[in-house]
Amino acid sequence: MKYVFLIFFINLLPQYAGKSLRRDDSYLKTFEDIKNEIAGYTDIAKAIIDLAVHGKAQNRSYERLAVFADTVGPRLSGSKNLDAAIKYMFSALQEDGLENVHLEPVKVPHWERGEEFAMMLEPRNHSIAILGLGSSVATPPEGITAEVIVVASFDELRKRAQEAKGKIVVYNEPFINYGKTVRYRSQGAVEAAKVGAVASLIRSIASFSIHSPHTGWQNYQPDVPRIPTACISVEDAEMMSRMSFRGTKIVVHLKMGAKTYPDSPSFNTVAEIVGSKYPEQIVLVSGHLDSWDVGQGAMDDGGGAFISWEALSLIKDLGLRPKRTLRLVLWTAEEQGGIGAEQYYQLHKENISNFDIVMESDEGTFKPSGLGFTGNAKARDIVKEIMTLLQPINVTEVYDGADGTDIDYWMRDGVPEGRRVNED
Repeated sequence: MKYVFLIFFINLLPQYAGKSLRRDDSYLKTFEDIKNEIAGYTDIAKAIIDLAVHGKAQNRSYERLAVFADTVGPRLSGSKNLDAAIKYMFSALQEDGLENVHLEPVKVPHWERGEEFAMMLEPRNHSIAILGLGSSVATPPEGITAEVIVVASFDELRKRAQEAKGKIVVYNEPFINYGKTVRYRSQGAVEAAKVGAVASLIRSIASFSIHSPHTGWQNYQPDVPRIPTACISVEDAEMMSRMSFRGTKIVVHLKMGAKTYPDSPSFNTVAEIVGSKYPEQIVLVSGHLDSWDVGQGAMDDGGGAFISWEALSLIKDLGLRPKRTLRLVLWTAEEQGGIGAEQYYQLHKENISNFDIVMESDEGTFKPSGLGFTGNAKARDIVKEIMTLLQPINVTEVYDGADGTDIDYWMRDGVPEGRRVNED
């Protein structure tokens, strides 16, 4: 909900770029002007809240998402399903009456996991649940059978490098948080290959598990041999760690049929509400359409994409016309490292001064508590004032930091960023 209000009020505010915002009388006077103008939108804020929470738009984004996810299903980069999803959204945005609906071409990776199988052979037979990691190479057709070495960190792996040669490295890294722990997924195969391992199995990057491995993208390095890599459940990683600690020999048979094809054509999907006074200036909101292949992608990131669409729909339905152009971008190939967003940035960066703020929703669609924001102190003060308009639904916090795969390119160039923050 806060997503809608922030983008709307940033759009309505006049340009303040030419005014001094020093922390003296002129700063206070100018900032008071801004505060008074923001307060003047209280009635509009109430209208948006009423429409979204109590009016005809109540549950609309959820219903839209449900139909989309049920109709299209998983949307892996390079897949026919992703193509279908983009066509679906292109038509839906046109039917919604948004402006300048169009597709911008992108080249995206095309990887398929194929058949996957892992079996512990010693000390006993046990089927290991695995999910191959994106861009992983396959095993030989007959698979790989090798002894396992279990480590809890990259440092431990390096200290035991002589033991790891010719073995399958199992990482049982402790979960700290996603940002700090995900490096084992992205770099695990490379670090294992450096010490001569034949494959790597990584404990899923999750705080808890129900015997459910989690997939994700991983990266090879040009000068390091490419070995097969997959995630395993927390339970299996812990079990093998206990066995290893007791000195028990562990042997695993691994078979993976992953294939990488040439890059495929895809598209970022774009729609707008054109600004009435500063149409060249852009407030960008976004989520990504692609997903992994082992679920519907309703949470990651169908929810974020449809929240972003709903922001434009609410403003359109109320007959409001922002001063700046409100642009929706539904990214392609985010899961592969923000491929669609990077190509969009390269295409539009020459006009970067026209981008006032870029926003992304990609942290789940739970109860929001506020906004993560990256920008200077002057901009933060304005955002804090805007967020006071969300007091009726108790979503007023402004948190430090708004990093996100699809918007980091802009942040590095100094464009302010916003990102939805949910309650823990």
